[in-house]
Amino acid sequence: MQQQMNQNPAPAANPGMTTNPNHGGHELFDAHEVIAGIISMLDQYQMYAQHIQDPELKQILQKQSTFTTQMYNTLVESFQSGQDPTVPTQQYQMTQTNDTVTYGITPGQPKKPNQSVSDLSDQGLSAYMLGQTKALASLLSMTALEMTNPVLRRVVADSVPNFIEMSYEIFLYQNKNGYYQVPQLAQQDMTQMLGSYTTVPQQTH
Repeated sequence: MQQQMNQNPAPAANPGMTTNPNHGGHELFDAHEVIAGIISMLDQYQMYAQHIQDPELKQILQKQSTFTTQMYNTLVESFQSGQDPTVPTQQYQMTQTNDTVTYGITPGQPKKPNQSVSDLSDQGLSAYMLGQTKALASLLSMTALEMTNPVLRRVVADSVPNFIEMSYEIFLYQNKNGYYQVPQLAQQDMTQMLGSYTTVPQQTH
């Protein structure tokens, strides 16, 4: 039996892996959660793409999918090797302009859960996209705080602004189309809150 066991070949190692990438145990669990979360986003984006009607939203989805796929590859490579990845973390450039936020509330129909897949709309699909990117921005932020490998920590931390940018891009799209409305306080209340703090003189030593 022992001889037969020894004849079984060992599992082939991933070419990108080193024998000791120096990860802590907790870090490994966190990294698995991050990588699985990114896979989930990419998988769900594929499902959303089948139902999106607005070409602009579909273009945003495709652009974010392409960028996130490269981010995924960079993250997996640095996770497995513990070394600088072949393709470093990129910077996401959104297509929406950020000077056109519409404030105020316009009355509309009350929302309710969809009764079937045919009820899916660009409003709901863009909201699902926003939920994905916001969740990953939070998850990567928390994970980066507990990374011990310096390369993986930097890759994860540098990816956070990209998910923030993607989230803001989707928000701007939703706001422009009236899907994400932004209420404001009365001017008197806003002025009161803005004046609630004051600066202090900087001490020199």
